[in-house]
Amino acid sequence: MKRWKRLATLSLASMLLVACSGQRPAAVQESGSPADPSSPAPGGRLVYGLSADANGLNPVTDQFASQSYSMVGTIVETLVSVDANGDWKPNLAQSLTPNKTYDEWAIKVRQGINFHDGVSLTGDIVKANLEAQKASPLNNAVLVPVKSFELTDPMTVTVKLNQPWVAFPYYLAAQIGMVLPPNSLRDAKTASLKPVGTGPFVFKEYVPDSRMVVTKNPNYWRKGLPYLDEIEFRILPDSQTRAQTLEAGGIDAMGTSRDEDVTKYGGLKDTYTVHRAQGMAVPEYMFLLNTAVAPLDDLRVRKALAHATDRKAVISTLRGGLTEEADSPWSKDSKWFSDAGSYPAYDLAKATALVKEVEAEKGPIKFEVISTPDPNTMQGVELAQDMWRKAGIEVSIKQADQPDLINRAVTGNFGATVWTQFSSPDPDGEYIWMHQAYAKPVGQISLNFTRFKDEQLSKAFDIGRTNPDESARKQAYTTVQERLRDQVPFVFIDHLNTGAIIAKTKLHGIGEQLLPDGEKGLPLTGSPIPYHPFSQLWVSKQ
Repeated sequence: MKRWKRLATLSLASMLLVACSGQRPAAVQESGSPADPSSPAPGGRLVYGLSADANGLNPVTDQFASQSYSMVGTIVETLVSVDANGDWKPNLAQSLTPNKTYDEWAIKVRQGINFHDGVSLTGDIVKANLEAQKASPLNNAVLVPVKSFELTDPMTVTVKLNQPWVAFPYYLAAQIGMVLPPNSLRDAKTASLKPVGTGPFVFKEYVPDSRMVVTKNPNYWRKGLPYLDEIEFRILPDSQTRAQTLEAGGIDAMGTSRDEDVTKYGGLKDTYTVHRAQGMAVPEYMFLLNTAVAPLDDLRVRKALAHATDRKAVISTLRGGLTEEADSPWSKDSKWFSDAGSYPAYDLAKATALVKEVEAEKGPIKFEVISTPDPNTMQGVELAQDMWRKAGIEVSIKQADQPDLINRAVTGNFGATVWTQFSSPDPDGEYIWMHQAYAKPVGQISLNFTRFKDEQLSKAFDIGRTNPDESARKQAYTTVQERLRDQVPFVFIDHLNTGAIIAKTKLHGIGEQLLPDGEKGLPLTGSPIPYHPFSQLWVSKQ
């Protein structure tokens, strides 16, 4: 059971992103904050409110979520970054070069980088980290295409694959690409509590479920960074308490997924800035359907659910009208979006007719939907329950904490569940969540949680993974979207861009970081609350 928890939480937390994983995301300062009064000033302390604690701080052994990246990402760095256009760029790596067939990637490591314990970063250390990730239950399913890692020269690791993989570097921009020193690889337990890396900040203190404190790395390899002297990450799970603490001055910034926070603080532009993600960095809110069990193995039932779901009413009720309807994993501002196919539009009469057709053959339609117990999530589930009831579908709701809900999804012990996913910067990041090769029978661990098997969709994902031609990849992902709209393994609701970072105006630099080679970095990513780098944040004196 513990292994299932780790495997599944990775899926929702780190690899969605990345899988770490695009295109055209940008930060939006909803509040129209005032321009920075001066250039970045070194010094100062930041207190940053998080919605949850990390479940361990070791990227090889521990499950990572958005808060994990905020905390650990200040200390441990990745081989690859993602720029503001959604393209991968080298980070700890100096370059990543494929062979002509894209079944080998040469990773050349930057020279002159040291870990906080004084050990120099080398190719053999990178190789050891990648091998540890492949051996980890967290990531071995992702790295199935990897045959071996070979040390080509002291600063170069060659990744040999059993098939072409054109988007492989994106996976090194998240948990899989984080690099630890040898002592941390040998002592995983200590690394889970006291991480060591090459990053802009050094570990100082960690009190589980309370706070983590990091201090400036005076020997950071990117000269002049970081600006801040110290960051305290304060764990404040209750969203209302987090907001009240911000207003009282107990914290300087916080993450939120509440639309009321976006609206409220966005209107207080002299005091706060509001930063939201866009494009591929925005996840989708949906109901995930188990297509391997009755009655959801019947396409007519799945289409009836979609026809009965009034997405506009959900957005008006739950989001204050801030989001847009979704009918695929990618929004219209992504270059990968296609309107091919026809997702079932809201039509209660059509939903009712489909329900009656199925009932005449099989009897009443009944199933259970799983939800976490927090009030905001339950409100959305109850709203859908009422919509589906009007079409003649009887739905009961079972509450489960997040680990149990995820385990049920992984093992197929559910009918439907509320879900948030799909924020990878490249569509290949969704491969393992939808390809039929990852759909296992109920009772077995399955990363394809819907257990939906479709030959056309899977072949399209294979083309997108192996073909370097962008036009061919776009056509492949057009097919993916067409099949999803036609077969309805997900009842999509909206593109969930209400996840935001709220900050006092004295804090500058959120979403404005530059990558090592000078490109603008991806401003925000992750779900349901986004995260961002901290090395280029600074505070002005007020």
